[in-house]
Amino acid sequence: MTYPKQMTFGLGAEPSSNRSVYEIHDCCENGEGNNTEKSSETGIAVIDGCGTNVASVLFALERLGKTYSLTADPKVITKASHVIIPGVSTAKRAMGQLQEKGLLQTILNCQQPVLGICSGMQILFDSSAEGDVAGMGVFPQSVNKLPQDGYPLPHMGWNKLIMKQPEHFLLNGITQLDHVYFVHSFAAPVVEHTVASCIYGVEFSAIVAKGNFYGTQFHPERSGKVGSMILNNFLQCG
Repeated sequence: MTYPKQMTFGLGAEPSSNRSVYEIHDCCENGEGNNTEKSSETGIAVIDGCGTNVASVLFALERLGKTYSLTADPKVITKASHVIIPGVSTAKRAMGQLQEKGLLQTILNCQQPVLGICSGMQILFDSSAEGDVAGMGVFPQSVNKLPQDGYPLPHMGWNKLIMKQPEHFLLNGITQLDHVYFVHSFAAPVVEHTVASCIYGVEFSAIVAKGNFYGTQFHPERSGKVGSMILNNFLQCG
């Protein structure tokens, strides 16, 4: 099914919003707040080597006042309060890097919240047509290339979230009018674990959640105040 075009903003400033980066909620899936001292004490593990947008992720964490480690050490990852798999890579390269570093099973064994961003989300699915590579299989279905029927690729710019699970804690403080920043040519379909979707020629998963695994196809670290709220919502859970 093909959808009419939605407005996608270019590389300029984010769509106007009255949101403050400090409009955050200490909620997680069970409705309870998280002890933020836990994050400061244990730290967040940002996995090194599987994405090129690491600096933006680290700056976003610093803006939120969070302690982190950029690491490929399984022991550090296992002990971290939260784990982030950064994006801007191909699925084949990201999977290859994680396999080379012996981190695939470490990630799958994580009991703490894990967030995949962009390609980091895509490799959590069964497989990707980008390089015809198997993923980690946390989420069902395959990641495929977006259609090019009048839609230039990559899908780059600001686009609107469509809430599928509006009560999910990742969407605390987010409204149907809020936009986030995308840069991608491949996307996952809407599945039962889709929290929010987006439309660019077709509807695709923008946020997914299953157990302690979460993913955003967009870049929260590049999505201004709205992205900071979503990233902080993730970091408040655990």
